[in-house]
Amino acid sequence: MNVYKEETIVSDVVESIGNGSLIQHGKHNDRVYLMKLDKRDATIMPERLSKMARTEGYSKIFCKVPKWAAPLFYANGFILEAAIPQFYSDDEDVFFISKFLDSDRLLGIEKDKLNGLGQLLYQKTEGEKLRDSSCTIRPLSVDDIDQIAHIYNEIFETYPFPIHDPDFLLESMENDIHYFGAEKNGQIVAVAAAEVDRKGCNAEMTDFATLKAHQGNRLATYILQTMEAEMCKQGISSLYTIARLNSLPMNKTFLRANYHYAGTLIKNTNIAGSIESMNILYKHTSPDKTSRYV
Repeated sequence: MNVYKEETIVSDVVESIGNGSLIQHGKHNDRVYLMKLDKRDATIMPERLSKMARTEGYSKIFCKVPKWAAPLFYANGFILEAAIPQFYSDDEDVFFISKFLDSDRLLGIEKDKLNGLGQLLYQKTEGEKLRDSSCTIRPLSVDDIDQIAHIYNEIFETYPFPIHDPDFLLESMENDIHYFGAEKNGQIVAVAAAEVDRKGCNAEMTDFATLKAHQGNRLATYILQTMEAEMCKQGISSLYTIARLNSLPMNKTFLRANYHYAGTLIKNTNIAGSIESMNILYKHTSPDKTSRYV
């Protein structure tokens, strides 16, 4: 593990504030990220986050909030970057809203990639019949943590969360994050995760990585299909991803799987060595209502 990655584990903190709202903040992503808003904190949270960002010198605040809370943030200088309908329990929409505290954060926007994304969406990428995979796709467990960490360490120079740290992976598994992998000849060669919100009946399909020797075999697609089937069994009705704008192949993977484009988060996430813009894509499933968690 290199020194830079060790520093990111320390600098990006996930913590509870207020009455149970959850944030991540640190110099690595140079932002505050409101991951979960407790309803009791809604009226004070916009100014509280703004004060924190100014104090720490962060250049962006990024929030995931239910639609009803959005006007409270707009009144404090936030703007809408993406939205997913019927996100929480097939009912409430979710808004991804941001506040830029430094105009330099908006420099170097990936214009070519945005143009490429526009062309991709215009072409309406269709699903395709996949060839059989020589890999076995399966859920991963604590016994696989070292291999998962190895893959993430090999693929990502930087990442918004310390997914290359075995201790972090173990803690995440204990907090309803489910890992899946492609295995060949007894070795895991590709991984991804589903971060589940039971109360809201939604899951983020995230942390996709394939070892370089096995890239180009559509392993991400096979893993995604397996994750979707499992989420449906568990009563999860809204699936989404935050995909790198700079990785059009990853966006194609989700578009081919009938995900919908919801918006782009400008210069949002430190991944693969720099702060990049990210796309929100989503999909609604039709799970058995009797299996839904309350």
